[in-house]
Amino acid sequence: MLTLALYQPDIPQNAGTMLRLCACLGVEAAIVEPASFPVSDRAFRRAGMDYLDRIAITRHVSFAAFEDWRRGRGRRLVLLSTRAALPYAEFAFDADDVVMVGRESAGVPDAVHAAADARLLVPMRPGLRSLNVAVAAAMVLGEALRQTGALAALASAAS
Repeated sequence: MLTLALYQPDIPQNAGTMLRLCACLGVEAAIVEPASFPVSDRAFRRAGMDYLDRIAITRHVSFAAFEDWRRGRGRRLVLLSTRAALPYAEFAFDADDVVMVGRESAGVPDAVHAAADARLLVPMRPGLRSLNVAVAAAMVLGEALRQTGALAALASAAS
C-alpha cells in the first residue's frame, strides 16, 4: 500500500490536511519526527482530526529510524522536491512506494535527498517557488493511485 511520509512537519494544519487525504484515499501515513507540534493521536483529535480511526499512522523518532523501517520492508523512497528534475507524471509508481514531502519551511536536508530512490517535482510556471505541500502531495498521490489501479478501486467502492 502507498504511504505518504511527512518529514518533520512544521505546520499542523498542513499535516492534518495530508492525514485526512490519506484517510480518504486509503493511503498509509508516516511521520518522521521531530515535528514542530505534538503529533500524538490526542493532539490530532484536539485539532479536529476526526479521521484518525480511518488511517494507519507510523511514527518514527528520526530519519534513521524511518530508513531502518523503510529499507527493512524493501520499499522505495520517492521524494517530492523543488530541486528534482523528473516530473511526477513521468515516473512509474509502485503500489508500495513511500512518497515523502519535506518541511514546509525548509524541505529536506541533503542527506534525505541523497537517500531517496527517486526525486520528483510538480512542474509549475517559471518564477514561482512552490505549491502548498498538501496540494503537491494530493496531486502526486492521485497520479500514483491512478497508475497502480487503486484509484479505480476507490471509484468502484464508492458507487
